[in-house]
Amino acid sequence: MCDLDPKGREWRFYVQDMIEFAEAVLSYTEGLSQQGFIADRRTYDAAMRNIELMGEAASHIPGVVRDMSPEIEWRTIIGTRNRLAHAYLGIDDDVVWDIVQTDIPDLLPKLRRLLEPIGP
Repeated sequence: MCDLDPKGREWRFYVQDMIEFAEAVLSYTEGLSQQGFIADRRTYDAAMRNIELMGEAASHIPGVVRDMSPEIEWRTIIGTRNRLAHAYLGIDDDVVWDIVQTDIPDLLPKLRRLLEPIGP
């Protein structure tokens, strides 16, 4: 398995990026209700941008790595990025809030496990 993408960057760095983007979203939204999140445009925009960046980073993870970690919904993460980037007027705030409250907290430990050393 090739550990480098065409730009010469190892896939593990993209996973680390995804973790950092996810942690930023959780940090930005900590203590907010859905209404507070939607009302605070800066927080909303920052969270949306980091969710988008998670999808962009995910698109750089090699297929063989994605195949080895089917518990991560790679296609959904990348598809969400595409939706945010191209259909900005059709974004459902309930879906975004569900991503923030449910999907990202569920995803973080799975991403962290990808970075754990293999073997003894």
